[in-house]
Amino acid sequence: MHIEQTALEGVFILTPQRFGDIRGFFSESWNRQRMADAGLDYDWVQDNHSLSAQAGTVRGLHCQAPPHAQDKLVRCGRGALFDVAVDIRKGSPSYGQWVGVDLTFENGRQLLVPAGFLHGFVTRAPDTEIIYKCSDNYAPDCDRAVRFDSPEIGIDWGLDAPAILSDKDRNAPTLAQFDSPFTYEGPIA
Repeated sequence: MHIEQTALEGVFILTPQRFGDIRGFFSESWNRQRMADAGLDYDWVQDNHSLSAQAGTVRGLHCQAPPHAQDKLVRCGRGALFDVAVDIRKGSPSYGQWVGVDLTFENGRQLLVPAGFLHGFVTRAPDTEIIYKCSDNYAPDCDRAVRFDSPEIGIDWGLDAPAILSDKDRNAPTLAQFDSPFTYEGPIA
């Protein structure tokens, strides 16, 4: 497993090694002991799988507030997406900053998004499948969202047409209007 620290502390790109032959490949997407040895000790309790039928679909920016904050490990099962993490920990030196990475079936990359960060993505291909692990169960009362196009964040989504959005995402507040439930408590893993 190749582990790459991004420009945001605690956000990592994980690229599992693929072992291929004429049948295809085998890849270990997560190994608790190996990751703990690398300082990434997470307890995943829920796996999610979503399909976005059209390219240009934006989901996010989302997080789950304490006491049910979630760490996420995101990968692409089919198609292609641009995956984003935004620091929303009050007092953080990187508050409001973002990183993005292309996740495709072909590149096998994964984005590790810790609690205290918004998460979102835009699909680059039709019928894109997103598969992600979460460290806490879904808790609707803790669900939060920020507009994907908040000017305070300035994410370049690479869209050529208007984003395809849910009503929830279309009506979410901007980052300036959002009262983050997270506080910076020093360096993450």
